[in-house]
Amino acid sequence: MALGARPRSLPIAPLAPPSRRRLPLLAEVREVDRRVRPIYAVWELTLACDLACRHCGSRAGRARPDELSSEEALDLVDQLADLGVREVSIIGGEAYLRPDWLKIVERIRARGMICQMATGARNLTRDRLLAARDAGLQSLSISVDGLRETHDTLRAVSGSFAAVERTLIELQTIEGLRVTANTQINRLNLREIESLYAWLIEQGIAAWQVQLTAAMGRAADEEGLLLEPFQVLETHPMLVRAKAYGDALGVRMFPGNNIGYYGPFEHLLRGDRKVNHRGPCRAGQQSLGVEANGDIKGCPSLSSEEFVGGNIRDDSLLDIWERSQALRFTRDLSNADLSGYCAECYYAEDCYGGCHWTSSVLLGRLGDNPYCHHRAYELLRQGERERIVRERGAQGLPFDHGIFRIVREKAREAWIRRACEITESGEGFLEEEASTP
Repeated sequence: MALGARPRSLPIAPLAPPSRRRLPLLAEVREVDRRVRPIYAVWELTLACDLACRHCGSRAGRARPDELSSEEALDLVDQLADLGVREVSIIGGEAYLRPDWLKIVERIRARGMICQMATGARNLTRDRLLAARDAGLQSLSISVDGLRETHDTLRAVSGSFAAVERTLIELQTIEGLRVTANTQINRLNLREIESLYAWLIEQGIAAWQVQLTAAMGRAADEEGLLLEPFQVLETHPMLVRAKAYGDALGVRMFPGNNIGYYGPFEHLLRGDRKVNHRGPCRAGQQSLGVEANGDIKGCPSLSSEEFVGGNIRDDSLLDIWERSQALRFTRDLSNADLSGYCAECYYAEDCYGGCHWTSSVLLGRLGDNPYCHHRAYELLRQGERERIVRERGAQGLPFDHGIFRIVREKAREAWIRRACEITESGEGFLEEEASTP
């Protein structure tokens, strides 16, 4: 599968707009708003980045014009701890490009919170690794999106895979840092996922997180990158195979928030959970996202325009958490918020439309997730499938998105037979020639 030409009408690394200031907060604080507390925060320390990834939802590259000062960032660490956050994942852009990143790591650890970092590792030198460990960083998640050629294509920088390789080799000589990896699954790397996982295990990773590339930022611009919804019929059996391989070697696989949802392989993918399914989105209930300028969201992946609920320069984190309408959206969800297939689904009240990031950046609304495995499987039983068509492009700003529509269509008999074989056997992929009805 080849990617289309990179669009040239939009800048690769735009300058982010200013923070969302002085957003109104609600007067009433309800019992549910006091009861729920975030245990996990993902913090974009800076939007500056040394890569230009073709699937980057934040269009990272240039620092935001109004990023938090060191004093403001350290105060935010204290507010996170006071709110009850137990674990902070620092990201970017590229977190190590912020000059005071180690001070922030030290403060996170001093306040008793777990600290980990996700990185593209292009310039993660041994000195930086040692300094991070000494500052208290406990875990490092390396972003790897394919084998050498595919990874370099997606990361848009030749040699980015070699940098990952060097970093993983270096980490084998450094004690005190837990090493994991994360991968986005899309049409370009789909057939490499199992081989990639085997390679990562050889490099000594302890765990691997996977998720589907969502239609945000640059990923929404790229032709031939996003999976078609019907392709979850092959991705999920593939992930089950990969998980079994990793389990046998003592390496854990963590399916991301937009993988699964009640399909026939869900119990195998999430069998180590108390319940063997993903459950509804907990953005604004158990998690929050922080942008480098102090904007607060219920989930770090959600688009800024619709889901920023306040800024810490205007209000305390506690007030934003309890009184922002934008952070309350999952607390108030009901069946009335669902649409399309999800509105009539058997699992509607258990799932509430699955990953709202995935559906909102694809369709511009919550509660209709075509990347649900249960949904694709049930449509297969009816001889149908869904694909997506882009109707409107993205603006070219960080965390933006276009608008796609879902097309449901009758599938060819040959395609149906192959899809059924994969679902029943858990092996193989859909044939390229059978990818059109």
